[in-house]
Amino acid sequence: MGRHHARVLAGLDGVELVGVVDPMGDKNGWAQGAPVLSTVEELLELGVDYAVVACPTALHEEVGLQLAGAGVAALIEKPVADSVEGARKLVEAFESRGLVAGVGHIERCNPALRSLRSRLEAGELGEIFQVVTRRQGPFPHRIADVGVVKDLATHDIDLTGWVTGQTYTSIAAHTIHKSGRPHEDMVSAVGRLSGGAMVSHLVNWLSPLKERFTSVTGERGTFIADTLTADLTFYSNAAVTTEWEALQAFRGVSEGDMIRYAIPKREPLLVEHELFRDAVLGEPADICTLRQGMRTVEVAAAVLESAATGRSMELKAEEFAGHGV
Repeated sequence: MGRHHARVLAGLDGVELVGVVDPMGDKNGWAQGAPVLSTVEELLELGVDYAVVACPTALHEEVGLQLAGAGVAALIEKPVADSVEGARKLVEAFESRGLVAGVGHIERCNPALRSLRSRLEAGELGEIFQVVTRRQGPFPHRIADVGVVKDLATHDIDLTGWVTGQTYTSIAAHTIHKSGRPHEDMVSAVGRLSGGAMVSHLVNWLSPLKERFTSVTGERGTFIADTLTADLTFYSNAAVTTEWEALQAFRGVSEGDMIRYAIPKREPLLVEHELFRDAVLGEPADICTLRQGMRTVEVAAAVLESAATGRSMELKAEEFAGHGV
């Protein structure tokens, strides 16, 4: 992801890309002409205002704590840390110093999900009954240090809480290992949110079909978001009465109108960086905070524990404060 961050930052209004840290150098020229440094200490010597942490997940805690200690704001790629304890240390380090920090949960900036969230907030769906996500495709060779839960499922955990404004209260999961790596390649999880809605997540690296699917079903119908194409569609419930006495007691639904929304489609990574830039400048900006990122890591840890123990895990319900910083 580092090369994509560098590309966006190099052209971002109000921001100057002054340095890139990569101990292996920049043989592909992805640094956009910025100096390529070997250590975080060298970057801090440049007097940077904020930094983007796009190193392997296992190093997020170490690098993030260095930045916090130097009083530098940070946008940390997801997941915020490799463990709940690491995430908690980062939250404490940045919050105690009053520093702006965020997590790169990029799906929050997907046009389809941003539109979906605003429509749910406006009450267009009514009560939310269920959230279903499917995120599957071939193995990404860029990933070596975590499994599919921490790398991919964290997207779905975060976006579910963000679009609904709710948090997880329980989760149960199964995983399998088929690629010969020490980490899981597939997870299937079901759970419940603080507002009573059910959730279902299917995530894998074992499918030749690439799919990014999110559906939210409620009392007025179903929203379906395809985050690969950034399309959002609404299937409404038809208002149909029945004279069949045996069915009158059953409150069923039938297919009504289908609407595919026209949505402005800006690059999610650019939107993410615009929001974080604004947050650093002290302007209201709907970024994913470190505390929200920590909550996602907690749920991911519960997913892995459930898969390992065969038990459903209970989680403390908390208000999902996802409306600005």
